[in-house]
Amino acid sequence: MAATSIENLRPAKATFDPSLWGDTFSAFSLDDKVQETYAEAIEELRKEAKKMLMAPKSSKLLILIDTIERLGLAYHFEKEIQEKLQEILRVFERFTNKDKKFEETLIDNVEGLLNLYEAAHIRIHGEDILEEVVAFTTHHLTRVLPQLESPIKDKVKRALEHPIHRAVPIIEARLYISIYEKDESRDEVLLKMAKLNFNYLQNLYKDELSQLSVWWKKFDLKSKLPYARNRLIECFLWGVSFHFEPQYSQVRMAVAKSVKLVTIIDDTYDNYATLEEAQLFSEILERCNMDQTERVPDWMKIAYQFVMTIYEDYERDATKQEKPFAIPYFKEALKWIMKRELPSFEEYYANSVITSCLFVLFTGHFPGMKSVTKETIDWLLSEPKIVITAAKTGRYYNDLGSHERENIGGKQLTAMDCYMKEHGVSKQEAVSKFLELVEEGWKDLNTEWVTKTHSVPKHILVQLLNYVREAAVTYNNGQDGVTNPQVLVPYIHALFVEPIVV
Repeated sequence: MAATSIENLRPAKATFDPSLWGDTFSAFSLDDKVQETYAEAIEELRKEAKKMLMAPKSSKLLILIDTIERLGLAYHFEKEIQEKLQEILRVFERFTNKDKKFEETLIDNVEGLLNLYEAAHIRIHGEDILEEVVAFTTHHLTRVLPQLESPIKDKVKRALEHPIHRAVPIIEARLYISIYEKDESRDEVLLKMAKLNFNYLQNLYKDELSQLSVWWKKFDLKSKLPYARNRLIECFLWGVSFHFEPQYSQVRMAVAKSVKLVTIIDDTYDNYATLEEAQLFSEILERCNMDQTERVPDWMKIAYQFVMTIYEDYERDATKQEKPFAIPYFKEALKWIMKRELPSFEEYYANSVITSCLFVLFTGHFPGMKSVTKETIDWLLSEPKIVITAAKTGRYYNDLGSHERENIGGKQLTAMDCYMKEHGVSKQEAVSKFLELVEEGWKDLNTEWVTKTHSVPKHILVQLLNYVREAAVTYNNGQDGVTNPQVLVPYIHALFVEPIVV
């Protein structure tokens, strides 16, 4: 992109911290020989692990499958795991007595409590017993936590922070490898395979980050649009959360670019543009007409050019991947996120604005998904309940974490402000309500996931779960990991910086 001079830049409404990662990944070069060595070793270990998994009789089959899942190895054994799971029934009654109350003996069984706690987070509406399970196990696990020792203490602490069903798979895999290594009952084959597999994946991620760094640097938006958050690595975390497996490289990078696009647009509206400028910006983006930029300030031209470059790159990639049908959908999704009006609380969460970010992220990476067809996108845009539920739940997390940034100076009403005003409640009461909405959202999502049949491939549905899971990580405990990058440092360092010693 040609350099553009910037004149008369006024101070932004808020000043964001600079990137914590700088050029950390720019110079990385993928060593194909190292990757080949990893792949060969992983394949040999996979053969050994498959023998264990397919053993005709195993009293520890559930534990084995659970371990494989937690170590991030399940994609190597999808067919085998599915075959074995068909032989297993999930039963809770063995944990209850004749009055359907939980046996007191379970209180002292930490592993049993933990397994029950994790399973109960797949609960749906009307499962009162699982509501009791969550309350019961949370209380007793919290009570015994100070008396526990590693590795069980580490497992319980992590589960209380992020139940496995609500956690980002690759993040949990990296953390669980460290926990599993301390377990005296560990299987050395699985442990070594998990370590090698993670290092193999990490090298792929570093290579993708290197490519993204080159792509991002050419725009020079750090200096041209200083009002915007410089968070490329944090955006890539969303891509890894969507799909961590090796074959989804293009998907990860496309998601990162889409999130970057959304943050630039958000910061333009929320942190810099006046009301009149925001209306003008929306107008020229709606028209997608470069001629309109002649009457706008330099900074708006640059923001506009960035959006158009993303769109043009998308057109090229979609055509190259023989998915031209995706182009108009992505363009429409871009227009949706320009809508900045805030209706009533109920109208807001029934509005297409809620789904717009999800649609941008999903349509943005569809050219990289071999299985995606026009019917897939039509299904997404028909707004089936699982899509709306994922969009709303992700938005609840976002509103909990980004309220302070979006309400810079108290001049822009947010969804939380809207709820407080309409219901006459305090901020703490509003936060409690949004946390309640998160729980209800997960029940709705689980209902759709567990009990319904959908016409799209399973990995598309998994992406919807992972969208909400990453929102839970980025906006954990009411924090905004994109605005305050320190929040995500432990995850980024573990996933992209520090390899595992084998």
